[in-house]
Amino acid sequence: MKIILASSSTYRKNLLSKIITDFECVSPDIDESQHQNETFTALAKRLAIEKAQTIAKQSPNALIIGSDQVACVGSTQLCKPQTKTNTIQQLLSCQNRTAYFYTSICLLNSKTGDIQSSVERYETQFRNLNEQQITQYVEHEPAYDCAGGFKMEGLGIALFEKISGEDPNTLIGLPLIKLIQMLENEGICIL
Repeated sequence: MKIILASSSTYRKNLLSKIITDFECVSPDIDESQHQNETFTALAKRLAIEKAQTIAKQSPNALIIGSDQVACVGSTQLCKPQTKTNTIQQLLSCQNRTAYFYTSICLLNSKTGDIQSSVERYETQFRNLNEQQITQYVEHEPAYDCAGGFKMEGLGIALFEKISGEDPNTLIGLPLIKLIQMLENEGICIL
């Protein structure tokens, strides 16, 4: 069976290429708006499943990987800031606080209709940095297209007191440990 990553994210594509060399990327076109009273965990899970299901309609004999990430500080969702000003403001609002990243993974077998899904949580405790330090970070490593506005795998690690979770790939955007288990459940051994 072919493997399809239901994403246009270069970050997810790069992560998946660590464990699988032969796969396609197809961008799903779905509405990613949060439903009324939907938790961040439920939002992330729903979006991953919807992405996979959207691609399954066009690919009847494939294993389709859907994923999404929702980040928040308290009840405020962090976004992909898109601009330098937005990134600085968002990172300033996170200082000395804990941000939670809910990264969903879904593996859909479009031949059988079987769906495996999970939401992995990662915590990031931000340091107390001043605006000049944050501005220097943003100028050095603009991460306007990343949830939260930073890249943990780069200089962004300097923004944190600590990070915690089971798989560091989860924070970057694709829980590879969980995905490997799901692939094995479908008879695909990575090693």
